[in-house]
Amino acid sequence: MTPHIRHPRDPRQSVCGIPVTDVRRWETEHPPRIDYTCPDCYTQLPEAARPDDATHPTGDATLIDTLRRIVTNQQYAKIDGVIVDTWSAAVTVLIWDNLRDDKRQRLLTLPSHELILRCVAIYTHLNARNNAG
Repeated sequence: MTPHIRHPRDPRQSVCGIPVTDVRRWETEHPPRIDYTCPDCYTQLPEAARPDDATHPTGDATLIDTLRRIVTNQQYAKIDGVIVDTWSAAVTVLIWDNLRDDKRQRLLTLPSHELILRCVAIYTHLNARNNAG
């Protein structure tokens, strides 16, 4: 069963328009996750409809400058169709600053959202290892 996001203006339906009587689980406690939330709900959020704040083709190193701007302004932004929050941007910049140049070039071969996800995974792995020992 797929959870739905409650419509912000109408508590009787989900964002995708499904009536409350047909929804068995709401995704309201935590931020919506695309792997557990109805794809229609996720794409119909007001933030998803806004235009991109920045676009970066694969291999464009100015993506890091855009992420630094997100951290400085403490305001999320939409990059290449994906909403990037402040924490994800900060973690990506932190990992990026500590990588060797050859590793940076390998990361730049990924699309922007995959680069961010890879840096978050690296940070999570390092953080879990540091907390375990």
